[in-house]
Amino acid sequence: MLIESFIEAFIEYGLFVAKALTLLIAVVLVVQTLLRSRLDPRGGDDGRLEITDLGERYRDMALGLKQAMLPAKAYKQLIKAERKADKARAKETNPEPEKRRIFVIDFHGDIMATEVGGLRELISALLLVVRKEDEVLVRLENTGGAVHEHGLGASQLLRLRQAGVALTVAVDKVAASGGYLMAVVANRILAAPFAVIGSIGVVAELPNFHRWLERNGIDFELHTAGEYKRTLTLFGENTEEARVKVREQLEDVHRQFKAFLLEYRPDLPLEQVATGEYWHGEQALALGLVDELRTSDDYLLAARETADLYLVDYQAKKKPLERLLGSLRLKAARWWNALR
Repeated sequence: MLIESFIEAFIEYGLFVAKALTLLIAVVLVVQTLLRSRLDPRGGDDGRLEITDLGERYRDMALGLKQAMLPAKAYKQLIKAERKADKARAKETNPEPEKRRIFVIDFHGDIMATEVGGLRELISALLLVVRKEDEVLVRLENTGGAVHEHGLGASQLLRLRQAGVALTVAVDKVAASGGYLMAVVANRILAAPFAVIGSIGVVAELPNFHRWLERNGIDFELHTAGEYKRTLTLFGENTEEARVKVREQLEDVHRQFKAFLLEYRPDLPLEQVATGEYWHGEQALALGLVDELRTSDDYLLAARETADLYLVDYQAKKKPLERLLGSLRLKAARWWNALR
C-alpha cells in the first residue's frame, strides 16, 4: 500500500513538473513573439561583429612567458630587438606579400541550434571580404537536435564552400547527429582523438499520460483537419496507425540525412556509419567520417607562421528580457542534452 501511494505521488509530481514546464514554455513563446513584433521594421537587430587577432594573442602569451622566465635585462633586449625588426619590415620598399587569412568561428550547438542566427550574419560578412587564398575554420561543438535548425546551420556553412572558400571544421569535443550534418559540408574535418563523432540517425520520443487521465476520469479532446495533422500525442490515446506514420517520417528524414552525407563524403560506408552509433576520433578516422586527428589549437599554432589568424564573433544586441529568455533556453537545452 505504501509503495502504491509513493508511485501515485511520484506520478502526480511528474505531471506537476510537466505542467509547470509547459506553462513556462508557453509564457516564453508569447513574450518572444511580443519582442519580435517590436524589432526594427528593417529586420535588423543592431548586432555587431567582434574581431580578435589570434596571432597577436599568441604573441602576447609568448612574451608573457618569456618575461616570467628571462632575466629583466635579457627580456628588455628581446623587446628592443623585436621592435627594431618591426621597424625594418615597415621600411622595406618591397614588402612581403600579404599572408593568407584564417577566419575562426566558434559554434556551440544546442537542441534548437540557437546560434545559427549569428552564424548566418558572420558568413554573410565574411563572404564580402574573403579572398580565394583564405580559409574559414569552424570550431564546432554540437550534440545535435532539431532537424530544420541544424539543416539551416549546414546550409549556412555550405554557402562558404559554394563560394569557393576553403572550409575546415574542427571537432574538439563532439559533432553528433545534427552536429555531424553541419560538419560534413566542410572540405576537411579535423577531430581530437577522443572527440565524439557520428550518431547518424533520427529519434522522436515523448511520454503519454492517456491511461493516467482515463483512470482519473479526465477527458482529453483533440480536433484536427487533415489526416496526419497530429499523429502521436501526449494526452490522447495513440494508435498503431499513428505510430506507423511517425516511423515512416523518421525513416524519410534518415534517408535524406544519408543522401546529404553521400553528397559531400561519397566514400562513406553508410551501412556501417548510419546506424545511430557514435565513434571516437581514431575509429571515426578509420571509417572516413573525419580526415585527420588534430585539435583546433594544434592546427592554428602550426598555421600562425604562414597565415594571419582572426577570431570572428557576432554579438546580437538584445534587450534585458531577451537575454533572460536566451539564458532560459540555453539552460533548458543543456538539461535536455544531459537527459539524452
